[in-house]
Amino acid sequence: MYRGKLLQPPVFPTKLEEREYLKFRLAQALRIFGNRGYDEGVAGHITVRDPVRQDCFWVNPFGLHFKLIQPSDLLLVDHKGEIQEESGQKNGPFRILNTAAFMIHAAIHAARPDVLCAAHSHSIYGKAFSTLGRTLDPISQDCCAFYDDHVLYRQFNGIVLDEVEGNAIAAALGNKKAAILQNHGLLVVSSSIEATVKFYIALERACQAQLMSDAAAAAHGGTTVLIDHEQAADTARILGSQRAGWYGGTSEFVLLERMEGVAFNLNGSV
Repeated sequence: MYRGKLLQPPVFPTKLEEREYLKFRLAQALRIFGNRGYDEGVAGHITVRDPVRQDCFWVNPFGLHFKLIQPSDLLLVDHKGEIQEESGQKNGPFRILNTAAFMIHAAIHAARPDVLCAAHSHSIYGKAFSTLGRTLDPISQDCCAFYDDHVLYRQFNGIVLDEVEGNAIAAALGNKKAAILQNHGLLVVSSSIEATVKFYIALERACQAQLMSDAAAAAHGGTTVLIDHEQAADTARILGSQRAGWYGGTSEFVLLERMEGVAFNLNGSV
């Protein structure tokens, strides 16, 4: 597929330095979502497991627009929903935890030790596709990244405000990397922030492609042509891997850094 040496994930001498990097990267991820129009009012959240206190995760505060979020705005939350003192923001109007964010993400981080980062939002094509009550078909090379690696969570029980619903979503997700939450939106989890961003963007586009392809085929009295199982599975093993997700996602962060003129210095400063 390629020649030459690929980029490698950074390595940190201490967990505290890794924490600062992950906070910086998480804030970037939220701004990328904002730039792509994945915001829907105060809905939507991305979390990352804390490398220092692995029973806690960082999350965007309730009410602050994705485009504005900086590392100091992020909240460190334990699995009881308590905001921790390590949170950069000590007071102010946005030191608020979104209950739905806590219920969904706490359950996922508890059930999936392999998950570093999880993202959920109400992006338009994912939201539209979620009303069909179905999973995606392997209709293109890009869609195959999710072949046999995403689920449909069929129940819509309103805003996720209790532990039972969060646990049900985590159970439905199982060991997959993505879920279509019926009548709700999209959920993506992975082993890196970069892969989560990459796969969320890819899932949103896959929903858009499926909606367009099915509509076009129906308009001509036909059906969308599917990729056969063997080819879809082979493609998924390459495009759907965590490594491919990390590498593919890095381009979004490089673009943001060029646009903003700010990057993380691996020596510990911005």
